[in-house]
Amino acid sequence: MTLPVLPRRGALALGLSAPFIGHAQAQAGEVIIRNPGGAYDETMRRVVYEPFTRATGIRVTAVAATAARLLAMFRSGNVELDVIDGGDSILEQLRRQNALADLDYGGWRLTKPDDVAPAVKFPTRVGNLLYASVIGYSKAAFPNGHPTNWAEFWDTTRFPGPRTLADMATGAPNLEFALLADGVPMNRLYPLDMERAFRSLDRIRRSVPKFWDTGALSAQMLADREVVLGSFWNGRVQVLIDRGAPLGIDWGQAMLEVQAVGIFRGARNAANAQRLIDFMMQPAVQAEYCRELTYGPTNNQAFPLLPAEQLARMPGSPASRERGFYKDIDWWEDNRAAVNRRWSRWILG
Repeated sequence: MTLPVLPRRGALALGLSAPFIGHAQAQAGEVIIRNPGGAYDETMRRVVYEPFTRATGIRVTAVAATAARLLAMFRSGNVELDVIDGGDSILEQLRRQNALADLDYGGWRLTKPDDVAPAVKFPTRVGNLLYASVIGYSKAAFPNGHPTNWAEFWDTTRFPGPRTLADMATGAPNLEFALLADGVPMNRLYPLDMERAFRSLDRIRRSVPKFWDTGALSAQMLADREVVLGSFWNGRVQVLIDRGAPLGIDWGQAMLEVQAVGIFRGARNAANAQRLIDFMMQPAVQAEYCRELTYGPTNNQAFPLLPAEQLARMPGSPASRERGFYKDIDWWEDNRAAVNRRWSRWILG
């Protein structure tokens, strides 16, 4: 989740065939993990799962599942997998249903828990990589300077042209950016002032021909020059830049978001699940899969293992972290329904 080839967290549509794992397979020597699929799954198989199996003899089976499917599995009492690798929104929803087991940080033998960023380390989940929502722009449209913060993004006189922002269908519209554009400091964003955010969105709405609902659409709009500026997941723009597109990313006031792992309460292979998470959180392992996926590691000891060129375009690196902020997933889980109702009225108004 780069993002152009990694499905959006929480937006998977395929679900699971039920049951997808037979009882005969769920036995000692195995661990079953949900991940988002696509390039993410391919990278994790090569960098994490297969080396883990070689080191421990424990077979790793990866599957896909929506958040709704995971919740239904727990409520039915038929927990068919062990580890959930997904956006922290999915894991927070599960935690609120008492569906997650505590992580055994004290039992880690390969990773030092203190090396993991405190902002992503919780009793029932731990972040294994970071992605970010950033300002993406057309270099052709802005050859002499581009917006470096959200107040400048909102300045359609100085920086003219169509732009795009996230739709509610992504799970959360860009209320944080609307508030930053209105002068709220990054360290005072939460709790979000919803009405102030929508008043700020009123000011930019005429310059937004379409609010994007998938990462693929956002990138395509920028590549096709339907927009010259927007909020994007960093990986979506980076893959276009790597292919030679005349685009840029600015990390000013970037919103850091978390991909995390947790363990189902009552998982059949709980001990193996704890060992897999310990393995995947190692600095060298994180550095390798983050390098391939263009995401940021959460183990602070992984950064020295990455080249400077990679760090410059990596969310959560020391430089980008100082210029950005973490999305408050607790606020969103408490208020998403209210935002959805407000958004529905606003977008149709």
